[in-house]
Amino acid sequence: MAFEATKREWGELYAFFRLLADGYVYGGTPDVKKDEALRFPVAMVRREEHDGTRQYILEKESIHLKGENIDKRIPREDFATVAELIYAAIRQSREDDVTSPDGVEEFLDEVAIFDLEARTDDRTDFSVAFYSVDAPLTGFCVRSRLGLMIPLLDGGRTANFKFEQTGVKFATPTINKINAEGEEDDVVSRMLMIERLGGVLKYSDVADKIFRSNLSMIDLHMGRLLAEMTRLMWLDGITKVSDLTEELQKLNPLKIKDELITKHRFYEYKVKELLLALAMGMRPAKLYNGTDSAIAGFLFVTGDGEVLCYQRAFRQTFADFLYQNSRLEKGSTEKDKYGYLERENGVYYFKLNLKIGLLKR
Repeated sequence: MAFEATKREWGELYAFFRLLADGYVYGGTPDVKKDEALRFPVAMVRREEHDGTRQYILEKESIHLKGENIDKRIPREDFATVAELIYAAIRQSREDDVTSPDGVEEFLDEVAIFDLEARTDDRTDFSVAFYSVDAPLTGFCVRSRLGLMIPLLDGGRTANFKFEQTGVKFATPTINKINAEGEEDDVVSRMLMIERLGGVLKYSDVADKIFRSNLSMIDLHMGRLLAEMTRLMWLDGITKVSDLTEELQKLNPLKIKDELITKHRFYEYKVKELLLALAMGMRPAKLYNGTDSAIAGFLFVTGDGEVLCYQRAFRQTFADFLYQNSRLEKGSTEKDKYGYLERENGVYYFKLNLKIGLLKR
């Protein structure tokens, strides 16, 4: 019987099957191309299910599947066939929910997969041993352009920045009028109205104290830097992180020396450090101390079905990839509680929300 799953869920499964079918994965370049010089042989993939751990060991013609009460071999060409069926179904569907192609459900039963998204506590999707079954495992998250991607940072209201409203003191009716301006998500109109009426939005702080501390681990002024990027995104319509960073270099909100900006590329470096931390598991509401998590890289599925490998071991390439392929996104104002003038201890603040995702193309 057919069932439905999201393109993201199918994308994770597609990447998994592609690794087992091909027996290798290429490293990716910063511009999402295959690096012919970096070809990593896959020896084994470990995946978690609700009823225990599965090991998928690559042999010449078959995959040796081992788990609790499971020990069998499945032809590798079967994984290639099913991967192609999944890819075709994703590409053909106009909806986010995709019906399983004929034969896929039976194959999933055969290879003991019951959860399309792996059950892990460490936020990895599965782990890979390269070169040898005995090699250390590398934990990966799958990100796929075939469907909706999980954001690098989607912290909800914990990822808000506070801007103090200064310049003039607005009467309560004026505050109400500003907050009623435009549609619910029309943050720009409210920001421009404040400016038009003589108000100034001055950066104050990171709204959540844990997120503030996490950002301080990268730089004590990281909150101000990101708040300015977020403001630029709303007012100037620039979304790509690399473009926003270039604007920061011109505006220099931290008032640092030109030499630091031009020679050391201070702003670019700090933004890349943040992106790497997010990719490796930093979250706004969970204390971050710089310790590496189980996530050691991304398996990135391109629009044409290529699976590329980005990992901590090739740090600069991973950082450059994230920098060139991430953007700021607009979260829901109602859900994330931002975009309005709100009173706090007698002072009015306007909050903006930080959400960072990967480019779809």
